[in-house]
Amino acid sequence: MRKIDEIDHKILHELQRDGGLSIESLAEKVHLSRNACWRRLRALEDGGVIKGRVALVDAEQIGCGLSVFIFIRTANHDPDWLAQFREAVVSLPEITGVHRTSGELDYVLRARVADVKAYDRLYQRLIARVPLADVNASFVMEDIKDTTALPLVNTV
Repeated sequence: MRKIDEIDHKILHELQRDGGLSIESLAEKVHLSRNACWRRLRALEDGGVIKGRVALVDAEQIGCGLSVFIFIRTANHDPDWLAQFREAVVSLPEITGVHRTSGELDYVLRARVADVKAYDRLYQRLIARVPLADVNASFVMEDIKDTTALPLVNTV
């Protein structure tokens, strides 16, 4: 883990709010010269702290307004099954997150689809590609908090 100082913290905070800030705007917000800010930003990128910068797209505007959590239990945990599972979930663009978990569930997937019928098509494609013991889904009724920003409170 890289040591994040107070200035790095400020840079990360600002970029998590707006990844499209120009170097000039970012430098002004964190009270650095343009060159000093650029060097710090480059170090955060080169060190892997900043993995990339993306645009956050409104899911409703592009026709995938339904968020779904998919809960999976499997009876198989061998390497061949895992490779087949990884290949399946990575190849399905509707699946936006895949997490292997502890406890009763083996995997939790997050997906974005247009509606319940689109979810069913995704479900059918998933189970055709990899054998699963049990699949349950919950549809998000309301997003109370949904952010990509990571907590920076304890990094300094």
